Amino acid sequence: MIEVGSALPEVEFTILEDGKVKNYRTDEIFEDKRVVMFALPGAFTPTCSQSHLPGYVALADKIKEKGVDLIICLSVNDAFVMHAWGEANNADEIMMLADGNGYFTRQIGLDMNTGDFGGIRSLRYSMLLEDGIIKQLNVEDPGQFEVSDAQAMLDSL
Repeated sequence: MIEVGSALPEVEFTILEDGKVKNYRTDEIFEDKRVVMFALPGAFTPTCSQSHLPGYVALADKIKEKGVDLIICLSVNDAFVMHAWGEANNADEIMMLADGNGYFTRQIGLDMNTGDFGGIRSLRYSMLLEDGIIKQLNVEDPGQFEVSDAQAMLDSL
């Protein structure tokens, strides 16, 4: 598993922009930026939809006031699902980043296998990055939602 001080691996992510799927490399997203990224098991799932994403939507302005350039929500879902989920939650201030095949999630060692429920998914976590280097990493224990929420991240900035 990655840890504080680690650099993110160079991979391609997908985002739906202007109705088209666009690919972005790690460096294109994170270079020269202070970024808060949070990840969760799946779009439209209960805790993710009722608490995790809505918390970051509600506190996005306050998080950005602390010198954060970009807030990212990452999930092992495709770009179409992430875009629709972002729209359904008014997540205009959040980049909805798709790790469709789970490649990034597996590379950083924060994956879990949920079996028939959904296969490879991301653990629930949040991190603060500066220029692609992890400065803070908050990984939830399975079934928990205590350290990766928006308020905890805001309090730590």
